[in-house]
Order: sequence, then C-alpha cells, then structure tokens
Amino acid sequence: MKPFLSQYSSHCYALMRIVVGFLFLWHGVQKLFAFPSAMPAGVPAYIIYVAGPIELIGGILVMVGLFTHWAAFLTSGQMAFAYWIGHGTTAVLPIQNNGELAVLYCFAFLFIAAHGGGIWSIDAVRKRH
Repeated sequence: MKPFLSQYSSHCYALMRIVVGFLFLWHGVQKLFAFPSAMPAGVPAYIIYVAGPIELIGGILVMVGLFTHWAAFLTSGQMAFAYWIGHGTTAVLPIQNNGELAVLYCFAFLFIAAHGGGIWSIDAVRKRH
C-alpha cells in the first residue's frame, strides 16, 4: 500500500519551499522598510543591515527556486546564528527564549538546501534548457 499523498510529495515539497521563502522574505521587508511594522526599539543596526538583505533576497530566491541550494544554505546559517546570538543567550530551550521560529526556519532551510528547488522552480527550468 502506498503512503497517503506520496504521489504528490514533489508538489507538497514545492509548496513548502514557496511558502517558507514567502514568509521569510517579509522578515527582511520589516527590517529594511519598517513595513508592515517597524522593528522593536533597541534592535542593533547590524541586524537590520546584515540580516535584512539576507532575509529579503534569500527569501525571494528560495520562493522562486533560483540558486536554491546556496540561498537556503545561507539562510539556514543565518537562522542558526540568530538563534544562538538573539535567543540562546537568555535560556537553553526554544520554548523559553522565544526562538522556535528561528529553529524552524533554520531546519526548514537546511532541508531545502539539501533538496534544491524541485518542481515549480527556476532551477528546474534552467536544468531543462
């Protein structure tokens, strides 16, 4: 017996990659353009000017599936760094230090980095030509 939805695994993966990239790019938009809301007061400038472009550009690249392996690897590393610098210093567990989102993004991007663009990606179109 085939596992439930196994015939659609490539489609489910593509949807996950697109949604993760889309959600992530908005963190960059918020940092760089203070939209839809500004960053909290006291956020160091290097977070805005270093993390913001990585989040915006990396999110777009992952979402459209262009240079997916490298973009996802970079964003995974950024989220690991964000967790240890921004959250891990206050408590050990993500539930205690509000770092769940950073951990989820880190491992989602690591998974995407290992699997690449998949279907519905510019990488797949480039590979065909």
